Amino acid sequence: MFKYIINVQPLGLMYGSSGGFLSPENLVGCSRAKFPPDAATLSGLILSVKRYINQVEGTSANKKINQNLYVAGPFWAKENSPKIFYTPIPWTKIIGKEKKDRDEWIIKNDQWYRHEDKRENKQEIEPYYNWLKINDWNQPVTIIESNKSMEKNPWEFVSMLHPRMKDEERHGREKNGLFLEYAVQMPEDASLIYLSTYYLEPGWYKFGGENHIVEINSIKISENDLIVKLLNQPIKKSFALITPAVWGSNRLSFRTPQNSDFPKIKLMLTDKAIPYRYRTKGRLSRGRYAVPPGSVYVLEEPLNKSWWEWPEEWFPKEGISLKKVGSGLCLPLDIEGVV
Repeated sequence: MFKYIINVQPLGLMYGSSGGFLSPENLVGCSRAKFPPDAATLSGLILSVKRYINQVEGTSANKKINQNLYVAGPFWAKENSPKIFYTPIPWTKIIGKEKKDRDEWIIKNDQWYRHEDKRENKQEIEPYYNWLKINDWNQPVTIIESNKSMEKNPWEFVSMLHPRMKDEERHGREKNGLFLEYAVQMPEDASLIYLSTYYLEPGWYKFGGENHIVEINSIKISENDLIVKLLNQPIKKSFALITPAVWGSNRLSFRTPQNSDFPKIKLMLTDKAIPYRYRTKGRLSRGRYAVPPGSVYVLEEPLNKSWWEWPEEWFPKEGISLKKVGSGLCLPLDIEGVV
């Protein structure tokens, strides 16, 4: 089970993905922007730090670290509350901007129905909030709203001019020496949260593809902490993802686990797939598609296993099992109509 919450506090701006969203004609677009960094980024940092320490101390624990390191995320938390962090809202809960724009999906006759389908006004409700405080995970929408446990992304993308360096020295070019790029600005009272089986010593680290400086603290969690209790609960017939999920073979991506031991999927609530890729040992992994967090699964038969108990064989393997970077981390979800 995860033993630590890794609290990452950005010191200044961080960069999102530098995808193809800038051009002379389009200087304000944000297509394919990606933030926050996924769990593989933190996993690589932990491995590099631990290997360095082992080398200095003359120990040979690298193999043990490789076998036992599991990391999951990203999540986020407000200042002074790292254990009560925010996870993606399950797709069964629709929380719009206005108080009247709230609803919940239920199951009737093996089909999805909106809970408020009896209303005269049945217009579509667009979710406005996409994060849910973990201590209200299985609460109905009315309680979530009453407790103000829902939030939007706390970060925002801001444009900034970035220097283009000379090839032979670290000075900006005299001509065309600047280009526009998007950076990510985090509020001072918010931090990124990851779960890990290993800790990182408190300090400043380079984090992410642009080697930005962040402050990291490791917080010990125990069996009495809420997140551990939730993760230890066996999943019956319904669950929701709190991290992206890559299912399928080492080459093909699917929306559901392909192992024959996994119960048949009866119903799903999800959105379009998202790109998923990470770098390991200096090499870029195969480009995959992931089921987005918040997606909801309803099974034909009870699973009776928590995510932590799922076999490694249920996850694709590219150098490492994707379970080690938190693929498909999920929590049991109560849904009206699931029996």
